Amino acid sequence: MDLYEKLVNGQEKLSLVGLGYVGMPIAVAFARKIKVVGFDLNEHKIGLYRDGIDPTKEVGDEVIKGTAVEFTADPSKLREARFHIVAVPTPVNRDHTPDLSPVEGASRILGQNLTKGSVVVFESTVYPGVTEDICVPILERESGLKCGEDFKIGYSPERINPGDKVHRLETITKIVSGMDEETLDTVAKVYELVVEAGVYRADSIKVAEAAKVIENSQRDINIAFMNELSIIFNRMGIDTKSVLEAAGTKWNFLKFQPGLVGGHCIGVDPYYLTYKAEEMGYHSQIILSGRRINDDMGRYVAESLVKNLIRADIPVNRARVAILGFTFKENCPDTRNTKVIDIYNELGEYGITPVVVDPAADADEAGQLYGITFETMDAVRDMDAVIVAVAHSQFLTLTKDEISGFYNPAHVKKVFMDIKGLFDRKEYLTEDYIYWRL
Repeated sequence: MDLYEKLVNGQEKLSLVGLGYVGMPIAVAFARKIKVVGFDLNEHKIGLYRDGIDPTKEVGDEVIKGTAVEFTADPSKLREARFHIVAVPTPVNRDHTPDLSPVEGASRILGQNLTKGSVVVFESTVYPGVTEDICVPILERESGLKCGEDFKIGYSPERINPGDKVHRLETITKIVSGMDEETLDTVAKVYELVVEAGVYRADSIKVAEAAKVIENSQRDINIAFMNELSIIFNRMGIDTKSVLEAAGTKWNFLKFQPGLVGGHCIGVDPYYLTYKAEEMGYHSQIILSGRRINDDMGRYVAESLVKNLIRADIPVNRARVAILGFTFKENCPDTRNTKVIDIYNELGEYGITPVVVDPAADADEAGQLYGITFETMDAVRDMDAVIVAVAHSQFLTLTKDEISGFYNPAHVKKVFMDIKGLFDRKEYLTEDYIYWRL
């Protein structure tokens, strides 16, 4: 009887190493089919899961309360499993070089608890070669086992989109790979237990790693093009969204939008690819150009706000500015690598300390990472300017009367920065508003 059959029959367990926005939904999905050990070093997070609380908001409290996942912060529990999935973040350092410490740390912990006959699958986004050249040696050193003889490895890049209730683990085709045909077959069959859309068997682990890293690089480049168009059209006095709507009537026009590119995927993955390219002696042209544009958009928004305050004859220093939304994307509590912080920090250079409101964000996380305390909507009064930075559903229902109530009534002009173009532009093209969007 092979490992897949033992998993299905309940004779073996699957472990999930890393229970964040990606790992936890995977663990919950598998727990509907087989026995699952969910491991994370964060004891506070494990405590929340055990109490039936979903801090990620990805599956909801009721699902967490009903799941059969065995949540633990005890590494020794990993010894009970034979099929391991590693889903830890892979961020970048301040100099934009890959920070592999989370995946290296996970490999050390797993290696110390690895048993013969195991299969280890990495889901973390990495450049081609990390799984075999960096993770495997750590697993071997810590376990005393030999890869290919005592345990096997695979790679299956995560494609979960945090906050997206449509494109889920079950509905997105899953790329799978293995070090040999036998491993590939096992990995594919295990993932087919939960992925209704099916799996795609990549030719090799490096191919699967490369496929993942270019997915987000492609999206990053396209958004950078939209952002550059926005900068150009704003100077021309042309509304970018109107241009894109017109161009979008052609069947093969790619319908991307300008915006802030944050999070732990699109804003990070391209740097993994260009880092490896540099190691191979090639300096990226297109990818890094796109990164520079997208990394600079927070400063561009802040500068545009300052220019509009001047246009409205409102003193910039100590201006009262509200920022609505702080997470890296809408309807998601994750504030890590949010580009809204770039707007906040840049405004600080002008003597402005914005009032930040985000009912969807993880307030504790924002406080720890950025030292920011969120205010409630009641604090958005007597403002000199308002920035709607994130398209949370709570903000989409705001009426013009409600928005007008946010401002200092003494102002002749209300500076309204609608970064994502959520509101009807024509409604705000009035004498009492200066409306701006990317």
